[in-house]
Amino acid sequence: MKLKITITTRLVFWITLLVLLLVGAMLFVIQIREAKILKDETEERALIQARYVADANLQSLVRQDWTAVQRYVDDHVKEDLAYIVVYDRQGQPQAANVEVRPHVDVVAASLLPEDALEGETGSGARTLSLEGRPVRILEREVPAFSPQSVLRWGSVKIGISLEPMYARVREVQKVLLLIGLGGFVLGIAGATVLARRITRPLQRLVEGTIRIARGDFSQSIAIPAGRDEVGDLARSFDGMTAQLLRAREQTEEANRKLVQHEKLASIGRMAATIAHEIRNPLTSVKLNIQKMAEEEGLADAVRPHLGLSLEGIDQIERFIKELLNFTRVSELSLERWPLDQIVEESVKVVREVLDQKGIVVERSCAPGLPPVLADADKLRQVFLNVLRNAHEALERGGRIGIACDTVRDGGRTMVRVRITDDGPGISEKDKPNIFEPFYTTKPSGFGLGLANARKIVEQHGGSIAIGRKRGRGSAFVILIPPEEAP
Repeated sequence: MKLKITITTRLVFWITLLVLLLVGAMLFVIQIREAKILKDETEERALIQARYVADANLQSLVRQDWTAVQRYVDDHVKEDLAYIVVYDRQGQPQAANVEVRPHVDVVAASLLPEDALEGETGSGARTLSLEGRPVRILEREVPAFSPQSVLRWGSVKIGISLEPMYARVREVQKVLLLIGLGGFVLGIAGATVLARRITRPLQRLVEGTIRIARGDFSQSIAIPAGRDEVGDLARSFDGMTAQLLRAREQTEEANRKLVQHEKLASIGRMAATIAHEIRNPLTSVKLNIQKMAEEEGLADAVRPHLGLSLEGIDQIERFIKELLNFTRVSELSLERWPLDQIVEESVKVVREVLDQKGIVVERSCAPGLPPVLADADKLRQVFLNVLRNAHEALERGGRIGIACDTVRDGGRTMVRVRITDDGPGISEKDKPNIFEPFYTTKPSGFGLGLANARKIVEQHGGSIAIGRKRGRGSAFVILIPPEEAP
């Protein structure tokens, strides 16, 4: 008996295998890269430390004061610095810490030739038994030269324990393993969902064929091989059944389209009247609450709750207004405008709230900017949105910068407005979604302001994006095409 393997099982297997291979390859590359970075970092640190020890003992090497050198060695061997060996000009060991002295092969063997030049280094790797356990060691040796002499006064060899580096590599491997397991689980889940979505229509098709086999209206009669009256009747019946089936299908299709049309019309009417249907009861509730708040005999403990209710209603009204503004496809009233004038008018609107926080606005517009063909009211909404966001992000005494000039973009000249602030800025994880509808980083926002700004700018044939800025803060760059010359 053959083993039956369903399409779902096959899809899950192959998609999971593909995800596993991709995740495995990615994690393998990351592991190699991380290991290389750690190795390079350790080697660089070993070289710096060897040079530091050589410079610190240069005077003692010149005086041949091996007692002072030995004292320095004993005091500075600690943590991952496994040993220090100091050689004289002839390459003979003169000082070494007590842990490495039993290892004659380490102490006696210099990594540099006798005629080593300044700047030349020696390196090596070995495994030693220190304090009863094997330790992997990275060795670096540097010569010691005096600035006033070309003679080499000796050399310093240090041994850096690689065990901390390997411990960090193991930690990275553990993290990558957990990431790989997570990717594997997500791959299985995603493959299962995808396979079900693909095979469900096939399963429904199979169920439909079974219903036809059980006597559905569309079943046909087997036509006899002979060309007699029975065969003609069977063929005529099959033809009639097919015609009736087609007529029923056409009727059902017409009914389906009619129902669909009615549904779409209902949705359109509902979308057009949703604000009216919500605002009416909200207005009534708001008026009643305001009236209650004006009652003299109202308890003082109740008034704060009524105020909170009014704030909630105002928030709902603002959301409805923003939602309608976003979903409404309005015609632009295009006129010839200097873009810097629209910017100036926008600043005047928010001037009072900016002054309350002591926010300074610095403007600089290049002379002779070409006019734009724009709906001034719509573009004013764009600038007000960005300025209000800057006001909310800035602390007292903050600064907003506005610069207007022209720039080449995509082979054409554009009028650019760059608005910056010195606030906390926008995090990298929020930047890709900052212009998406209903995406907000503010606890009281609706996430429609910048989305609506992008829609308006794109209606004008321009663009709005997050710009680069040195230091802290954020920057928004708005590009509007100038009026074409007649």
